[in-house]
Amino acid sequence: MITVTAEEQFQAWKAKVMPPVEQVRPCVWSIPVPFVGNPMRYTLCYVLIGEDVGGRREVALVDPGWDSDEGWEVLTEGLATAGLAPSDITGIVVTHFHPDHLGMAARLREASGAWVALGEHEPLPEHWRGDPSQFVAEDRSQFADWGVPDEYLDEVSFQKQTWAQMTGIAAPQRRLADGELLPIAGLQVRVLSTPGHTPGSICLVDEANQLFLTGDHVLPKITPHVSLEAANHVNPLGDYFNSLEILGAGADMEVLPAHEYRFRGLLERAAELKEHTLERSREVMAVLDAGEAGSVWDVSKELTWSRGFDSLRGFTLRLALAETASHLVYLAAQGRDMNIEVSRGTPTPAR
Repeated sequence: MITVTAEEQFQAWKAKVMPPVEQVRPCVWSIPVPFVGNPMRYTLCYVLIGEDVGGRREVALVDPGWDSDEGWEVLTEGLATAGLAPSDITGIVVTHFHPDHLGMAARLREASGAWVALGEHEPLPEHWRGDPSQFVAEDRSQFADWGVPDEYLDEVSFQKQTWAQMTGIAAPQRRLADGELLPIAGLQVRVLSTPGHTPGSICLVDEANQLFLTGDHVLPKITPHVSLEAANHVNPLGDYFNSLEILGAGADMEVLPAHEYRFRGLLERAAELKEHTLERSREVMAVLDAGEAGSVWDVSKELTWSRGFDSLRGFTLRLALAETASHLVYLAAQGRDMNIEVSRGTPTPAR
């Protein structure tokens, strides 16, 4: 059972409105950045203020959010509330490469000259194929192998504009290793590698302020999406379970997630997430035991979805299929026999 520690954020989430800019600790601020056109509504960006070096105070900004003019205006106003401007930012730390976290980084770097950092194992464009036609063909083939009927292939597979979006992401200036301290003077913020939601997802442990920044790894209400998408992510669900087991340092800390609201009870929430996800795997096993499913598509159709499988379309359907595939890969790694084609996919700008 978690304890909500940010009542205004909690009430805003329930009311489906933007929460306020808040000072979490004397040198820690929370700024909600609009996630345009998405039910998540916003990403919680965190500002960590360090010490003066050579007459300039060093400042880290975590997860700048989705790139939009509206978001830029909100982020700038939020920084002003904290007594800062974009030009004051020293380093931009991104918990994972999804565009509702990394998207604004390029614009913020241009305004500040700050370095951008990701986890050391997070995939980036240099790891992806340079031929857009091949990229599209391989992605489509993946979903065909998963049993997706021809009439759905166009809407679930990537097109050339997706390749352009993904390969347009600029490479970071820094990579952050597990256990490394953020290179910001005056901060004691340690990197914790937590693969699962993405291959190189990281959390941040602010030891001085007793804060645990979880990105999308642990959210207070929503279950993070874990899918078989990235080409170098062999067993994402297995990684996710392992990453839920290493959160002991945050047992008594206040949790600062990238969405929804702040809370306490990190280990309790992690246990809930593990059980919820294992229950999904048990549901997948029940479908397999029925003996009628011969593909990822067949299994997905038989699972419980909040609005029913037939309501899933486009990108949502893609994510549902990739999530199902991740459960099948996990069960195979646990020794479960199955005659279903499941292979690794391509990276996705999942949300």
